[in-house]
Amino acid sequence: MNSKTYISLLLVLVGLVWAGSFVAVRITVEEISPVDLGFLRFLVATPFMVLILLLSKKETRLPVKDFLSLSVLGLTGVTLLYIFQFIGIEQTTASTAAVLINTNVIFVVILSATFLKETFSFKKSVGIAFSFFGVLVVIFAQMTNESIVFSNVFLIGCIFMILSALCWAIYSIVGKKLLDKYDPFTVTTYAFILGTIFFLPVVLPDITDVVQNISFNGWIAILYLALICSVFGYVAWYYALSKIEAGRAVVFLNLIPLFTIVISFFTGEIPTFLFLIGASLIIYGVYLTQKS
Repeated sequence: MNSKTYISLLLVLVGLVWAGSFVAVRITVEEISPVDLGFLRFLVATPFMVLILLLSKKETRLPVKDFLSLSVLGLTGVTLLYIFQFIGIEQTTASTAAVLINTNVIFVVILSATFLKETFSFKKSVGIAFSFFGVLVVIFAQMTNESIVFSNVFLIGCIFMILSALCWAIYSIVGKKLLDKYDPFTVTTYAFILGTIFFLPVVLPDITDVVQNISFNGWIAILYLALICSVFGYVAWYYALSKIEAGRAVVFLNLIPLFTIVISFFTGEIPTFLFLIGASLIIYGVYLTQKS
């Protein structure tokens, strides 16, 4: 097996793992609140990230002057990102959430053009139009899906997912300058540490009772999210980025909503034809935006 094939298969596996997280969260939030689940995911994952960073012998010290930027990364890339995302998943479906989170690429493009003065081509404009129209179709399709009972809660969940996508875009824009200066894995580990700390004011009052009442299946889900999705996923992602161009690697992220739809099918989420059309519009719009 040549190196390009190996990296491609690794990225497919990462996409599959991250797709599984949406289903795992959708099942587990019936037992653990979204905020507590997000905290426990990173409480478990962060020490492993720190250990890997130390063993890798990368530069572990970052200048104090960058603390504010690192704090923004922790807040938008960990704390708020996963609070919004897990609440969104709880109030929608795994497949809906995975499709809507894919709009983060669109927000990255808009914010890059606004704050980083990057070019905003006609093809990007078309891609954004496709994606946002797809979002409307997905929301309409799911709200009229008779196999699932929806209310205004579903629409609020969709808004939370879009806010989560916006958080990732802010994380990407703020992190761009840091990632140009420092090792990406080091920056990510700092974001994990700070993001976990930022959870504390919200979870401290009742986290002890929550931990004492988590079932065996709940712990399996937490370990999957922490060790497989966070630790393995991020390590594999950055390894792949070190071997191929970022543009090629990012394309594989489009597999996440597709994998989630397939996995969700086996848990009882039956997508409608209209939903699949909307999902396709979003994915195609994201693809156009990335390729331009």
